[in-house]
Amino acid sequence: MPLDERHPIRTGSDWIAPDCAGMDFYAADQGLRDLLTLYVPADVRATLEPHWVRLGKLAGGRLDELARIADRHGPVLHARDRFGLDEDWIEYHPAYREMEAIAFGDFQFHAMSHRAGVLGMDRPLPPVAKYAFQYLFVQGEFGLMCPISVTDTSAHLIRTFASPELKDYLLPRMLSADAATLWKGTQFMTEKAGGSDVGAIETVARQQDGVWRLYGDKWFCSHTDADVALMLARPEGAPAGTRGLALFALPRRLRDERRNAYRIVRLKDKLGTRSMASGEIQLDGAEAYLVGRIDAGLKQMLEQVNLSRLSHGVRAAAMMRRCVNEALAAARGRIAFGRSIIDYPLMRRQLLKLTVPTEQALSMAFRAADAMGRGAAAELRILTGLLKLRACRDNIAVATGAMEARGGNGYIEDWVNPRLVRDAQVGLLWEGTSNINALDVITRAVGKTQAHRALQGAMQDLLEQRTLPAPFRNRLGNAMDRAVDMAARIAATPDAEALARQAATAMYNAASAVLLAWEGSRPGADARRALYGRCVLEHRLSPRDPLAPQEADWEKAATALVLRDRAANWDEVAPLLAT
Repeated sequence: MPLDERHPIRTGSDWIAPDCAGMDFYAADQGLRDLLTLYVPADVRATLEPHWVRLGKLAGGRLDELARIADRHGPVLHARDRFGLDEDWIEYHPAYREMEAIAFGDFQFHAMSHRAGVLGMDRPLPPVAKYAFQYLFVQGEFGLMCPISVTDTSAHLIRTFASPELKDYLLPRMLSADAATLWKGTQFMTEKAGGSDVGAIETVARQQDGVWRLYGDKWFCSHTDADVALMLARPEGAPAGTRGLALFALPRRLRDERRNAYRIVRLKDKLGTRSMASGEIQLDGAEAYLVGRIDAGLKQMLEQVNLSRLSHGVRAAAMMRRCVNEALAAARGRIAFGRSIIDYPLMRRQLLKLTVPTEQALSMAFRAADAMGRGAAAELRILTGLLKLRACRDNIAVATGAMEARGGNGYIEDWVNPRLVRDAQVGLLWEGTSNINALDVITRAVGKTQAHRALQGAMQDLLEQRTLPAPFRNRLGNAMDRAVDMAARIAATPDAEALARQAATAMYNAASAVLLAWEGSRPGADARRALYGRCVLEHRLSPRDPLAPQEADWEKAATALVLRDRAANWDEVAPLLAT
């Protein structure tokens, strides 16, 4: 006899909960589809929808299969060829090469925001559309998104700052759809002396016979064997510190096809992103091209850094979404003590705690991408730092919680959870640690450019649409105003550094609560997003007595709506916002 209608008799492996293998990640993500409707023009959506559908199926299918293989069979450095020549090259597993073909050949991630002709578009894709593709891809494979992103952002720097002659030489190669002619890009910044302290960079640039040549070491070089790398170096005679840095483009091969004068010394044995090669390089008079002004290298490079930070926020949102999908699959598929574990109150609370930061990150990422498309520079400036700081930190907790939801199997490399836990860590390190991003937000975006006021005004505009119940709307507005005012006060004090993370986190939570509530209140949207906004307001922005725990009635009802497998309408949600 079955345990009940949902739980037939099980034996042996029947008890093992399923994972997300084969899932359509686009069809399963109502929040993503709602935000694409909100932010992407209808004609663009009509063109790109079939490709999002296709990538959603690939990410849960073939791409996921390839990612599992490539993670187990990482790149191998060959320092010399069989004749003993220093022709170093990196061997990749065929699974990685197939993923490259999907990314660079089929979908052309590297070119989609730079030229027409990608995926049937008659113009470059708007930022929200591009990052939607990144979001879906990363749910299947995270490591390769680094080469994808840095090729895209390197092309941006060349387009923006390079001389006409250098553009003509590099861009046709960097934006090619043909694997035989494509030059992939990257950026090499970190040195033994200079990580966050970029001004300590020791690499020297010398002009010799009219050619710039670079001498020095780069300590952490992801996408090590890229065809062209952007890096900072100090021209001889330039001042110390960041003012003396210039930006250069380093080709892997010279115009006559000879290898340039630098070597890959070794590959890093990394905790995560194992499919993608990160290494160290030694520059021994390598020929390079000056990009832009010789006295503005860091300022120019920071454009790439900020674009990469936004991409990292999108990647964190994507990995959290995969984690939530995995946790739900495990919780719905695992039977314990005669019931699905999703029916147990403590598991339901845990799933809600995984879902809310995931939806926060999605909303903040798409708002930042939309600000980029609108040219809202101040809003984008602060949203990028907030997203990079908070989403990447939340990703670690969500990945760990999803592993726990699967139980012991979540600790075994046969399943995706260990890879998600390992890969989540790098978001804290690439493109600035949490401290660096918090300081950037508070001491620069707030303290110098007043970007917090642009964010405050944008959120107030959303609240003034007055769809939300008045008490809830007023609480959201008050939380936003208080968070912004706190950030301004802290930025103006000598002790700003010590409180920077607290202030930035408050702004992230306040802005995301407003966004979630606004998104969920729009006609036709899944109204559960507004419930996520209230969860943020209650648990991240409101005082609570830790010795007087109590689950409110609204939260029990909200959890039931959130964890069901279909959207909620406004009539179901609105009463839970008014209490």
